[in-house]
Amino acid sequence: MSESISTQQLKKALGGDFDTLLQEVVDAVNQAHPGRIIADSEEPVRQATAVFRRRLYAKAVQLRQQQSEPAFSPSTHRGRAAVGE
Repeated sequence: MSESISTQQLKKALGGDFDTLLQEVVDAVNQAHPGRIIADSEEPVRQATAVFRRRLYAKAVQLRQQQSEPAFSPSTHRGRAAVGE
């Protein structure tokens, strides 16, 4: 199945997105007040993971589309008349 993407391709496409997510989670938990760790950090972590989830899915779909689409060739004009014909 040549149109499949791999874990490695997706990991490469994500670049530093996963590291950014980890940093945002760590920051949210560390900035929470003692005794309120869950209350203070849950929403910022939820928002950070939501952003990551959207980026992850978008990049996976983009990779899959790139795998599925034939390479673009600007010299190929199937069914079109050249300009001036």
